[in-house]
Amino acid sequence: MSNKILIIIPAYNEEESIVDVIVSLKKTNTKYDIIVINDGSIDMTSKLAKETKEALVVDLPTNVGIGGAVQTGFKYAYRHGYDIAIQFDGDGQHDAGEIYKLIEPIIKEKADFTIGSRFLDDKKGFQSTFARRVGIKIFECVNTFLIKQKVTDNTSGFRAYNKLAIKLLAHDYPTDYPEPETVIILGKKGLRIKEVSVLMHERTGGKSSINGLQPLYYMTKVLLSIFITYLRKERIVK
Repeated sequence: MSNKILIIIPAYNEEESIVDVIVSLKKTNTKYDIIVINDGSIDMTSKLAKETKEALVVDLPTNVGIGGAVQTGFKYAYRHGYDIAIQFDGDGQHDAGEIYKLIEPIIKEKADFTIGSRFLDDKKGFQSTFARRVGIKIFECVNTFLIKQKVTDNTSGFRAYNKLAIKLLAHDYPTDYPEPETVIILGKKGLRIKEVSVLMHERTGGKSSINGLQPLYYMTKVLLSIFITYLRKERIVK
């Protein structure tokens, strides 16, 4: 029996890239269901996504941030019984042709949660800024210490989740720095995390959600958030 797969695209002012992203996903696999969470965009993101007729578009009434947008997608995936949910950016950074790498370990039941990493191999694609790479390396060391699982690309938004992870994150998803915090949440619960090497591109539109923050300030806040998440009492999900 084939797996029911949902692609979750959080989008904020991505009119320059959203159509190409949706089209590339459908060209890769016509069976993928796509949901675009329009996070209060003030441009043509919603209209253009709807005009493709290839994606369900959910318009949030205001900009709630990446955490709230992605959790909206998880809630939809959980309520509609999807086997696998894939987080996929709307800015053109991710390559639809590499989704199979993310879902294969889940289908083979070798992982509960997979992350597309820029740093596993000597990739020639977009590697982010030097300062951000230093921060990611520090996060890697912290995660290895806290959850005993090594993650080389904590801030990657190219991810896939099985049914258990979908259920957990539909009920409890971080809002401030969701990518690194999610690693801690799922790692604490004993879910198996696996990274796969992927090629990433520079964004073709929109603006980074952490634009304007000084690297040291950002890294400090994320580290504090990671430790608070780790120490926080776990919520019981029924």
